[in-house]
Amino acid sequence: MDPIPKSGYFYPNKIAGIILTALEDVMGKNGMNAILNLGHVSELIDNYPPDNLERAFDFADMSILSLALEEMYGPRGGRGLALRAGRAAFAGALKNFGAMAGAGDLAFKVLPLNAKLKIGVPAMAKIFSQVSDQETTVEDKGDEYHYIIHRCPVCWGRSGEDRPVCFIAVGLLQEGLKWVSGGHEFRVNELDCVAKGDDVCKFIIQKEPVG
Repeated sequence: MDPIPKSGYFYPNKIAGIILTALEDVMGKNGMNAILNLGHVSELIDNYPPDNLERAFDFADMSILSLALEEMYGPRGGRGLALRAGRAAFAGALKNFGAMAGAGDLAFKVLPLNAKLKIGVPAMAKIFSQVSDQETTVEDKGDEYHYIIHRCPVCWGRSGEDRPVCFIAVGLLQEGLKWVSGGHEFRVNELDCVAKGDDVCKFIIQKEPVG
């Protein structure tokens, strides 16, 4: 597996560290070390990023993690692990940013579901644009939201794929929507992906919760 050249764009250390810790929780220490070796980022073994918001974790390293998961566990196994890591990352870190977006206070919690989504989905996009070099916008399409990542860390530097690959981002969104909505699960599907030749990574969020 070839390394991915550094991008010069960065994720905050805190979120990267939580994703790495979540993966280790799922795979165990030996499994995690094998992934880091496979992805040519062995310098991260026993050396996860510090718990701060400094933008210092290169998009290429996030992308190589995602690719190494697929290489080691196959597309289906890698997808499941990436989804779990994404969900854990939101549960562990990003909900603490809710106050930044006004999504943590009581006035927000008593809003009807459609109003929570109308505020909460763009707020999640705004948080990522504020704390990282990821660029994200949201479009309201009636029955669904289009959550569009214009500069995506999860598939940075990848090409030639025949399907979307940004499952860490899907997991983050799923858990974020659960938090914003007060416990509902939502369908999130990646439609477009830069890794398969599209201009952006576009995620379709159905407004109607599952079940």
